[in-house]
Amino acid sequence: MRCIIGIDGGGTKTHCLVTDMEGNFLYECSGGASNFLVQGMEKVSETIFGLIENSKKRLNINYSDIKIILLGTSGAGRKTDAARLEKVFTEYAAKQGVEFNCFKVESDAAIALAGAFSGKPGCILIAGTGSILFCKDEDGRIHRIGGFGKLLGDEGGGYSIGKKGLTELSKELDGRCETGIIAKLASEKFGITSAEKLIEEVYLNKMEIPAFAPLVLEAAAKGDTEALKILDEESEELVLHVMAMIKKAGNSALNVAFIGGLINNDNIYSRTLRKKMLLEISDINIKVPDYSPAMGAILMAKEILNSSFI
Repeated sequence: MRCIIGIDGGGTKTHCLVTDMEGNFLYECSGGASNFLVQGMEKVSETIFGLIENSKKRLNINYSDIKIILLGTSGAGRKTDAARLEKVFTEYAAKQGVEFNCFKVESDAAIALAGAFSGKPGCILIAGTGSILFCKDEDGRIHRIGGFGKLLGDEGGGYSIGKKGLTELSKELDGRCETGIIAKLASEKFGITSAEKLIEEVYLNKMEIPAFAPLVLEAAAKGDTEALKILDEESEELVLHVMAMIKKAGNSALNVAFIGGLINNDNIYSRTLRKKMLLEISDINIKVPDYSPAMGAILMAKEILNSSFI
């Protein structure tokens, strides 16, 4: 039974999808993080190989039945890094006595874009830990806005929202402003009840800044003025991403799909963002993605197969 494997390599979870040659579902499984910029290429290779091995055993197939494997992961937007990961994984597999027909690496954004619009033109606005906007135009060209990372950008993403929330918390704990819902929730969910404890959690215990973003959303949903202000500011930044893309891609009308944990489900932030976009941008269609990023990897893999003799 010949098959295709598409893999969505995330910062916290990796989703592995197996289909037949026509793209019909056969099996799926998941594993740990596979961002090679954080985990390292050897560790990511181990994770990916384990998922493929799991799929092989569950489907009772041979390695030769897997015609192509396509991995989409963060950091692979640079062709040199993608090629290096392909080489490291191929060498790792060889050490296990396995040689695959074809193993390709693409960026996580590329597979998300392919999945959201079934390979057709459209835009994906990603807001998870960070933020970035990708658009595929009618000529198949890819345009990008944002994605400068936490030090230079990522406005509208979890890091930026979390940082602003923690800054507001520091003021409330200091008495520089009135204590609000943010401080109450920080005490309940993180045990932060003093300025000293906040400093300890962030600087000594290396608290994950984006982990504070859901608390800001919860505080905003409960009517906290400062939390609502943060979401207003951050959502406006994402609107500016889309406005810049309209100029860059030369499209007066855009189809946009929301991707990422902060905006791809119904919450106060995604509703705020949707409302702003519909009010401030005259010709925009916000749609639900057609397929998952892992399915996007399958679609990209099929294109490679159709254009080659693999």
